[in-house]
Amino acid sequence: MVSEVVKLEREDDIAIITLNRPPFNPLSSRVFSDLNKALAEIEADSSFKSVIITGSGEKAFAAGADVNEVAANTSVAQHDFLKLILSVFNRLENLEKPTIAAVNGLALGGGCELTLACDFRIAAENAKFGQPEINIGVIPGGGGTQRLPRLIGLTRAKEMLFLGEVIDAVTAEKYGLVNKVVPKDQLLNEAKKYARKIASKPPVTMKVLKKTVNAGQNIDLPSALNLEIDSFIVAFSSDDRVEGIKAMLEKRKPNFQGK
Repeated sequence: MVSEVVKLEREDDIAIITLNRPPFNPLSSRVFSDLNKALAEIEADSSFKSVIITGSGEKAFAAGADVNEVAANTSVAQHDFLKLILSVFNRLENLEKPTIAAVNGLALGGGCELTLACDFRIAAENAKFGQPEINIGVIPGGGGTQRLPRLIGLTRAKEMLFLGEVIDAVTAEKYGLVNKVVPKDQLLNEAKKYARKIASKPPVTMKVLKKTVNAGQNIDLPSALNLEIDSFIVAFSSDDRVEGIKAMLEKRKPNFQGK
């Protein structure tokens, strides 16, 4: 357990991070600092193979930044706060282990941006997503203007960003914002199913794969294709590749060691 506001728990080889400031789990500088500590702990522990992030309570995954803290900030303090958010979300996005946002209730503003930094998003039927910053005279500052268009396309992203309206889970799935919508009481179990499937894959190859996919989004296609070849050779050189092919030929389940 990292702290009372950001809990870190283990279930076999799955790390479960819970934002614990119900009912709305607002994102404060304390939350981001503790989230950063949780990610550092996960990074340092090779026995973790996948990560789930969720929110406590019934109403929200995270309903945005802590309004009381933001309202009291000067422009300088707010700049520092945004730099902290950027560093934590970048760390989450580039975490070597695959990440799953299990979204219950509201994921608004920074809460929505937190889900965008994850690899997968599974939503409960009561989940709602939005970047409503325009409605109070600001713009997203945690990656919403950049990650959202890359994920769902420019037109849909502009619709969400410019109108500042909240969309439900079914619409979010249609937009490609979430991978799957499930009944509320099945949310965490469904996220764990995803996490276990991921955890069964070869860790070295998964690390290389995630890094290659992420890096390829920000470079031109010819460079990305060359990166893919280089990354393939790294994966091909691993012991897990040898075990994977051997297991396939012997018609058995592979026993990956992460080497």
